[in-house]
Amino acid sequence: MGRPSRIERTRLFDRLSWALDNQWLTNNGPLTREFEERVADLAGADNCVVTCNATVALQLLVHAAELTGEVIMPSMTFAATAHAVRWLGLKPVFCDIDPRTGCLDPATVAAAVTPRTSAIVGVHLWGRPCAVDALEKLAADRGLRLFFDAAHAIGCTSQGRPVGRFGDAEVFSFHATKVVNAFEGGAIVTDDSDLAQRVRSLANFGFGLQSPSAAGGTNAKMSEASAAMGLTSLDAFPEVARYNRENYELYRRELGQLPGLSLIDFDPDERQNYQYVIIEIDEQVSGLNRDLLVELLRAENVVAQRYFSPACHQLEPYRSQPEVYLPHTERLAARVVALPTGSTISREDIRRVCNIVRLAVSRGSELTARWHQHVGAGKKA
Repeated sequence: MGRPSRIERTRLFDRLSWALDNQWLTNNGPLTREFEERVADLAGADNCVVTCNATVALQLLVHAAELTGEVIMPSMTFAATAHAVRWLGLKPVFCDIDPRTGCLDPATVAAAVTPRTSAIVGVHLWGRPCAVDALEKLAADRGLRLFFDAAHAIGCTSQGRPVGRFGDAEVFSFHATKVVNAFEGGAIVTDDSDLAQRVRSLANFGFGLQSPSAAGGTNAKMSEASAAMGLTSLDAFPEVARYNRENYELYRRELGQLPGLSLIDFDPDERQNYQYVIIEIDEQVSGLNRDLLVELLRAENVVAQRYFSPACHQLEPYRSQPEVYLPHTERLAARVVALPTGSTISREDIRRVCNIVRLAVSRGSELTARWHQHVGAGKKA
């Protein structure tokens, strides 16, 4: 999990050579503009502003929208979602998730709104879109800005509409581990042209702002080298998504009938990038907890990830704040594992991983007992 997807290196080197020959390496060059156009087209959005990474992209949105006070978001997300908001002096307010999707539960969001709330940030977890319509109605009724962290969801759809057109704006990640990567990068996509222009100015030291900004702007521009990689990765995206889907379907065939284990599913009527293969372990049925399964896999040189675990509210600096009770989040965070996938993983690799998982889950109680004996012996020694 997390290996960069395969690309056609000749195309990348040709683009890099073109940039070097033209001596335009940064500052909104031709490759960067082309990348923005192609991302906007894929997302079905009117505007795209690419940035050096997705964390800064979210921070630019917070600045551009002049948010204050509190921002509601899920705890079941990568820490960068919360850190981006906290870094700017705002307070992340964590809400519980819908246990069926892992995404924000609109009912818990509604209950969390206070006079200090200025925005909601939904997360399309593992590429499965949020309850977009309900969140858009809630934000409109309460007069709140609505953004989506779409780091996992490029190329995905909700009710046939592409991710990238929901809320006031959405943020993509082009980190090296993502299905489309630019070595490192991010993007803001939106139909709000005024918001896009403000973001673009803030990303370039504040030049061109029509009104004063306390932030003054920063340097969040994407380089031509990153754009070259992003374009080449976009070229490969259809094939990578197809390969990811075949990986997912193989995992489902191999593990789908295993008691105590389930794969997160995707709506067959929607388009997906299948970047993640996530399994959920029920210890009550399998006799095996998630953490022991991860240790067993790593002992066999299989790098699986607790994704995302612990949840944000269980991490510092957030766990030191007043206690937050998020039962659905905590239950899911304690049970999920991301298994290896991507275009560099072979079918035989997947079958080997599945053999280990099947053995571990089918003998979960025995392995758990042996593990406790081993730990106990170690403590005595």
